[in-house]
Amino acid sequence: MKEMFHMFLSAFPDIHIEIEDLIAEGDTVVMRGTTTGTHQGDFMGIPATGKKVSYGEIHIVRVVGGKMVEHWGVEDQMGLMQQLGVVPS
Repeated sequence: MKEMFHMFLSAFPDIHIEIEDLIAEGDTVVMRGTTTGTHQGDFMGIPATGKKVSYGEIHIVRVVGGKMVEHWGVEDQMGLMQQLGVVPS
């Protein structure tokens, strides 16, 4: 998780995640949000484009003893790549 966040912060230093829904039940937490930022650094081999991006994501985390032990996530990576101009719309 730390490596993933470092990669995103390096590429999108103004990254912001707006939490739309946050649901906790038992040992499970679900977050639905919208991520925005400006592509200002290398991202997965894609040089900075200066383009602003916005995409949705959903994460489900299982917590035991105050620590994340499992994580499932879905992010609109295709939408992100289209906004960066890497994949045609």
